[in-house]
Amino acid sequence: MKESILIKSCDMFLTRGFKSVTMDEIASEMGISKKTIYQHFSTKNSLIEAVSTHLFESISFGIDGIYELDKDPIEELFLIKDFVLKNLKDENASPIYQLQKFYPKIHKSLMAKQFAKMDDCVIANINKGIEQGFFRKDLNIDLIVRFYFVGMTNLKDVEIFNPSEFSTKLVQTTYLEYHLRGICTEKGIKKLEELIPKYNL
Repeated sequence: MKESILIKSCDMFLTRGFKSVTMDEIASEMGISKKTIYQHFSTKNSLIEAVSTHLFESISFGIDGIYELDKDPIEELFLIKDFVLKNLKDENASPIYQLQKFYPKIHKSLMAKQFAKMDDCVIANINKGIEQGFFRKDLNIDLIVRFYFVGMTNLKDVEIFNPSEFSTKLVQTTYLEYHLRGICTEKGIKKLEELIPKYNL
């Protein structure tokens, strides 16, 4: 039952937002009593914390699977972007923005875990790109990783990137192209331009 509550809550939070969904609505959607939910999660905060951890772990597992495919470093980033978008749901509501605004402690903890994960992944991706000749050798990798992380996390700010004006997919794809054009060699740019039509569909 605990796992079922976690999965259903995750789906509802990602569709409508962490603040918007109530415990009553989760109970109603599942056909159980609110008391049953509280037997497994003492507060809404504890449920949100559990959902955030579950989401982080499942996305991290998926990203690890993409790295194991051993694609070139440019396609790797496109595959990761599409995987994350699919799992976070490309909806008009911004659940991460609601998490940041209404549950800042949980959001801060999630950001710390995300940065640690992205730090490892992006460093590995850049090093592979340099070795294969897709990325420039003169990059300050520690700075590039931080630029990329700050950019990716701030793309979720709905006050800057209003979903009614810019779809999540458009924003994410444009940012990834922006990032890659800044670090690619001529060989990398050629590969990037081959992949853009494929992943912009």
